Amino acid sequence: MSETVLIPGGRDVRATLDIAASDGSRGEAAVVACPPHPQHGGHRGDERLTAVSDALTDRGIDCLRFDYGDWDEGYGESTDADNAVGWAAERYERVGLFGFSFGATVALVAAASRPGLAGVCALAPTARLNPDVDAVAALDALVDLGVATRILYATRDSTADWEPVVERAEQLGIETVAFESDHFFVGRAGDVGKAVEEFFGTRLRDD
Repeated sequence: MSETVLIPGGRDVRATLDIAASDGSRGEAAVVACPPHPQHGGHRGDERLTAVSDALTDRGIDCLRFDYGDWDEGYGESTDADNAVGWAAERYERVGLFGFSFGATVALVAAASRPGLAGVCALAPTARLNPDVDAVAALDALVDLGVATRILYATRDSTADWEPVVERAEQLGIETVAFESDHFFVGRAGDVGKAVEEFFGTRLRDD
């Protein structure tokens, strides 16, 4: 079951809340999902995001997939993610953050200012959103905050500048998982959903 949500914060940010419970009641845990680059067609209905949401809701975890507001060079998009996490944190006991590609970098940057997060999982992140917003630096902040982090990447990815993120993550002891795939994980969406669900399932569920 799903419902449409308007995220407060001064920008036009709309989201779909996928609810695990068959009666439509919200659970105790949710993951906020950040889509890929909006100028390249990224949106909350992205195949990777929906696969993750399906895997999470099957595990009893709700998922909030949102669209960014008007394009703002990565600055406003990071604010959108933070506002979406804030919306979820007011309604759920435990909140995680996920993103794909541009959205993975948004997720890492937003998570670096959210010490209460249960975890952040980034799929095929690129090193930077813009000259001022650096995912590599965000990894150091996440370690300092003690936020559990997992980086998923594709070994044949020639689209995103992912190598600096994975290199720094491994230096910091952050878990990384490699997929034999290209940037878009063609035919691997189900595997991606499983990997994300496994990470959050142990951190967001009581059982």
